[in-house]
Amino acid sequence: MAEALKVVVVEDEGLIRMDVVATLQEAGYQVIGEGADGEEAIRLATELEPDLIVMDIKMPKLDGISAAEKIAELKIPVVLLTAFSQSELVTRAAEAGAMAYVTKPFKPTDLLPAIQIALSRHEELVSLETEIADLQDRLETRKLMDRAKGLLQSKMQLTEPDAFRWIQKASMDRRLTMAQVAKTVIEQLGEKQ
Repeated sequence: MAEALKVVVVEDEGLIRMDVVATLQEAGYQVIGEGADGEEAIRLATELEPDLIVMDIKMPKLDGISAAEKIAELKIPVVLLTAFSQSELVTRAAEAGAMAYVTKPFKPTDLLPAIQIALSRHEELVSLETEIADLQDRLETRKLMDRAKGLLQSKMQLTEPDAFRWIQKASMDRRLTMAQVAKTVIEQLGEKQ
């Protein structure tokens, strides 16, 4: 069986917090922390590293939207709860990185699908960030390779395919990545201009 997702619930109204915790536990989530204000939400997120935070917007000390902005930096998805459905709050919540927004009073049939959507959106976001980082790495490697091939072509009178094969062979012989070999070529041949 899959391990239960770890959740932190932050709500300043004790009865609502108990209701949310019970709903989550009945649905198979593991509630690993509870809090009553935005500062506690940030502290619990940092210390406990949950898979998800369910949090109210209107709370003492620090509101849920401001806390969600800080928690977004930790790459933890947030579902916000509120008794208010004003469009400016929804916009602020989205800008803060909240993955879902549920209006009180709510039923488990409102909260649980919102949590699933939030987890799914968070997973997609993480996947996209990974893909972007990979593409940036590949682009950087390609730039290095092109520059190194150009230097090999001009300094050693190699053709473009021969320059590529030279880098490839040096990579295999020295057990380095082609990007590492390209950097070395640039450092060594680029200085002698």
